[in-house]
Amino acid sequence: MPLEPRVAKIVKLMNALDRGPAEATMAQRRASSAAIARRGGPLVMARGPAPAQQRDLAVPVDGGQITVRLYLPHGGRPAPLHVFLHGGGWCLGTLDERDARCRMISSGANCAVASVDYRLAPENAYPTAPEDCYAALVWLVDHADELGFDATRIGISGESAGANLAAVVCLMARDRSGPAIRHQWLDVPAVDLTMSQPSVRSVPDGHLLDLDSILEYRRCYLGDLDRMTEPYASPLFAADLSGLPPAWIMSCEFDKLRDDGVAYAAALTEAGVPVRSEVLPGHVHPSFAFTRLIPSAKAYEHRAIAALAQALHT
Repeated sequence: MPLEPRVAKIVKLMNALDRGPAEATMAQRRASSAAIARRGGPLVMARGPAPAQQRDLAVPVDGGQITVRLYLPHGGRPAPLHVFLHGGGWCLGTLDERDARCRMISSGANCAVASVDYRLAPENAYPTAPEDCYAALVWLVDHADELGFDATRIGISGESAGANLAAVVCLMARDRSGPAIRHQWLDVPAVDLTMSQPSVRSVPDGHLLDLDSILEYRRCYLGDLDRMTEPYASPLFAADLSGLPPAWIMSCEFDKLRDDGVAYAAALTEAGVPVRSEVLPGHVHPSFAFTRLIPSAKAYEHRAIAALAQALHT
C-alpha cells in the first residue's frame, strides 16, 4: 500500500527541514537533533502523565559513569522494572528526547521505567553502548530495594539502534546468567549490521532513513567493520537464539530496516522463542514517534504497552 496520508504529510515536512550541511560534525548533528525534538516532540509524540517520582541516577560503568533516568508509577507496592534504550544510530539521542515516551510506558504499563543514557559513538565505539546498557541493568537490579521497584519482573525495549541494544542485552543476560528478563520489545530493530536484508535496498531513500545515513552511523558505531557479524553487534548472527525472552517486534513497510525485524522474528521463532510481530502498513522508520498525529501509530503504541503490561503483571 502507499504511505498513510498523514505519514506522507509528515515525511514531506521533515524532508523539507534544514538539517544543516552534510559535512556537519557529530556534535552539530546532535544539537540539531535535540533542537528538532524540542520544537517538534510535543507536537508529534503523546506524553504520559507525570510519574509519582522521577530522578536521574549516576550509574557506574567500565571507565566512568552514565545517567539513568528513573520513572516510578503511582501506586503503593513496588512495580516491575522496564529498561528503555533510545534510538539515534548509536550516535544521537538524549534522555529528554524520549521523556514523553517513557512517561507513557510507565503509566500505561504501571511499571518503573529506567531510561539509559548510554555513551555514544564515535567517541565511544562498540562494544561500549551494549556494555553500558547491560551494566545499568545489573546495577538497577542490585539497587532495586532502595530504588523502589520489583527486580524479579523485568522488561526491556528500544527503538532502531536502541532495539539493537535491547536485543543484545537479552543475549548478554542469557550468556552471563542474568538478570532474568521477561519481555523484549523491539521497535524497528537494526539486527543485521551487514545491511544485507532485502529492504535495505528495495525501500527507496526519502522515507526518513536513507542508506547513506545508515552506513555512516554503522561506521561510527563499529569503527572496525570486520566486527559487524559479532552477535553483540548483530544479534541476527548469534549461533543460538534459544532461551531468550519472549519478543514483541514491530517493523514498518517503508523502512529500510523492515526486513531486519521480520528476519529476527523468524529466527527467534525457529529457536523456540515466543514472538509477536507485525509490520505497520504505510508507515516509516520513526512512526513510533508520531503518536499525537497518527491514530494508527497511537493504536500501535497502546497495543505494545498492553503486551508489556501483560508480560510484567502476569
